[in-house]
Amino acid sequence: MITAAGVEIRVGPRLLMEDVTFRVGPGDRVGLVGRNGAGKTTLTKILAGGGQPAAGTISRAGQIGYLPQDPRTGDLEVLGRDRILSARGLDEVIRGMRAAEEAMGQADGDAREKVMRRYSRLEAEFTSRGGYAAESEAASIASSLGLPDRVLGQPLNTLSGGQRRRIELARILFSGAETLLLDEPTNHLDADSIVWLRDHLKTYSGGLMVISHDVALIETVVNKVFYLDANRQVMDIYNMGWKNYLAQREADERRRHRERANTEKKASALMLQADKMRAKATKAVAAQNMARRAQRMLAGLEGERASEKVAKLRFPTPAPCGRTPLMAEGLSRSYGSLEIFTDVDLAIDRGSRVVVLGLNGAGKTTLLRLLAGIDQPDTGAILPGHGLKLGYYAQEHETLDVSRTVLQNMKSAAPDLDETETRKVLGSFLFSGDDVDKPAGVLSGGEKTRLALAILVVSAANVLLLDEPTNNLDPASREEVLAALRSYEGAVVLVSHDEGAVQALEPERVLLLPDGVEDLWGRDYADLVALA
Repeated sequence: MITAAGVEIRVGPRLLMEDVTFRVGPGDRVGLVGRNGAGKTTLTKILAGGGQPAAGTISRAGQIGYLPQDPRTGDLEVLGRDRILSARGLDEVIRGMRAAEEAMGQADGDAREKVMRRYSRLEAEFTSRGGYAAESEAASIASSLGLPDRVLGQPLNTLSGGQRRRIELARILFSGAETLLLDEPTNHLDADSIVWLRDHLKTYSGGLMVISHDVALIETVVNKVFYLDANRQVMDIYNMGWKNYLAQREADERRRHRERANTEKKASALMLQADKMRAKATKAVAAQNMARRAQRMLAGLEGERASEKVAKLRFPTPAPCGRTPLMAEGLSRSYGSLEIFTDVDLAIDRGSRVVVLGLNGAGKTTLLRLLAGIDQPDTGAILPGHGLKLGYYAQEHETLDVSRTVLQNMKSAAPDLDETETRKVLGSFLFSGDDVDKPAGVLSGGEKTRLALAILVVSAANVLLLDEPTNNLDPASREEVLAALRSYEGAVVLVSHDEGAVQALEPERVLLLPDGVEDLWGRDYADLVALA
């Protein structure tokens, strides 16, 4: 259970919310909503214990399972299976049992007896924590999230970003935590896994707070909605499901509008009468009192919800280039003994549009990193053509320097832009005033997405490599990205689970991984987007 009382949250001098009070108890399935930058990710991080509010108190009871937007683990050498089992401490117990089994085969006499006693203690602990039933439960959750045994047996550093995020989600769902805080849990999930997650969360008996731009998830799962209003810096609490919330929120806005119009009309009449009375000395005091009354009436009004700003996005006018600005020949990539893909050829012609499809772990992100020159292939070569100018959007925002500010990241990407022009571009992406001085590391996932897209805008790229560019975006911001895709005149290589993004791109070709088969785009491939 989580209880917040009088909470105020700031990022630097900027006020995100104040005097926020709520409770998340067993059976509460809360949808935390609001535009990008409203403070959803910051609030959940603080609720999980990753920071402190500027004012107010937060109390927690029971274990909390927290899935951040960008989960990181310290030891990437750990096996995927062990990472999941670590949620209940089973990973260390199992490793100890394996080590004891190996030692028993080599020891004799008293040493063997000592190892056997250690193995018995570990086995008893293993049993007390659920034992083989718990292992089976973990495997079932992992399988439902699209993680086969092959992936669970690999070190985390050999997995794709999508696979690592699935591991973290499986770990949290396996943990048995009384309260779950999930920030965009459907990112990188295929259609089947999303359906399973919806059904799982719909029957979850503990407390749940979820941030998601997957409307179907929110509609299916939540029974309460907490709306963070970025304009009023408040939280509106609706003890109802999603559809009723939408209707109630609209009714609230109509009520506010009526009340404001009526009050302004009355205040205006009072002020007009006060102005007439001021001309007479005998009625000056009465006029002042009347004016003060009108001011108090206006001050007590509940503010109307201002329309939310949306970043205006248009991808850059591509720099001139040759007929085929980017080619790849015979690319292969492996992690240790695990082969990701082999012998992949690709030619990106000027203005061409290519979608890369494949199951998680097929190497989609790896291929884009090779094309971007961030990683090197085991075999084969990247062949830049005449005038190539690349723009790369990374799904985990690795292109951003999290130790530098928003403004510094932009200046590094576009050193020829002067300060005024740089701030103008950032302003169009909703980074204004002190926001440009925030370190990129404290930005929410949606804000990082906006910054990464802003950098693309000033790049003059003629080939865009886009890896899940609509993740973490609210619906209005997502529509801006889709509109920019439709109008961009350069070449695009797109990796996305978002069917709308692929439709907006209107691709000509598809590359299927890990086999590296290239084909003309057809309607049959559209059905694979959400599944891949």
